[in-house]
Amino acid sequence: MDLLNYKFVCDDALKFCRSMQDETVKLIVTSPPYNIGKTYETKTSIDEYLNNITPVLSELVRILQSNGSLCWQTGNYVNNGEIYPLDIFFYPIFKQLGLKLRNRIIWHFGHGLHCSKRFSGRYETILWFTKTDDYTFNLDDVRIPSKYPGKRYFKGEKKGKLSGNPKGKNPEDVWQLTLDRLYDDWDAQIWDIPNVKANHPEKLDHPCQFPVELVERCVLALTNPMDIVYDPFAGVGSSLIAALKNGRCAYGTELFPKYVAIGLERIKKLSNDTLITRPIYQKIYTPKATDKIAQRPKEWEEFNESRKFV
Repeated sequence: MDLLNYKFVCDDALKFCRSMQDETVKLIVTSPPYNIGKTYETKTSIDEYLNNITPVLSELVRILQSNGSLCWQTGNYVNNGEIYPLDIFFYPIFKQLGLKLRNRIIWHFGHGLHCSKRFSGRYETILWFTKTDDYTFNLDDVRIPSKYPGKRYFKGEKKGKLSGNPKGKNPEDVWQLTLDRLYDDWDAQIWDIPNVKANHPEKLDHPCQFPVELVERCVLALTNPMDIVYDPFAGVGSSLIAALKNGRCAYGTELFPKYVAIGLERIKKLSNDTLITRPIYQKIYTPKATDKIAQRPKEWEEFNESRKFV
């Protein structure tokens, strides 16, 4: 696999963006630091956090092509048990910079920290913005099978004719990913993609690793072959992997040399066809009733009698 069209450097995103010409990048896709106190973050107030990152956002908009897209994936900032949904804070900033929101995509995942004083968080959001109304959107590359492909018009001029598209239907902003794209039922419409935890095949030494398959959907829909994809907070290079895997060019910046080294090693493995990634349309494992780990333990028998799960 020829992967010469990439650049992944240990650099500050703002510095790197300022070195780039206007309207260079077709797709900016990233998951920025959440200001939640990870080892690579310095936790600050929400206002200070937004003020510090806004200059980067301004540069990102400048280098984005007129027909390009920006996908900003983020979660929640938590302070003293109170939730601050970061996408709500970012929306007015991007709006002031002239971008237009096309979708607020929900990404659901099944594993994470268990909360004791609120419901456990199991989703994050992707804000998909475009710079103009003339943007790339390859719908046919991401169509999903219709639930009722044999449905027909029941009245009017088209009565009796098939009402669907033979290539599939337009997925909504909440998707469900299933095993076989050709015939499985995708109608639940949740982006149900496993987050990168201990048993994930892509798991590396990064606390908030981006799953490759999540980025792939954005790459396929919003870019064409050889377009440039840029991740300003690239971590261990998952966005670059998703772009290169699908014949796009890739730029990435990351502040920590440790993560850059890991990302470059992953790209090397991709070029040698030895990189393990979770297939883009693989069904999420559902435990069987016969699996021992899925059965309620005998130690819970008293609880089992007092509260039945149907």
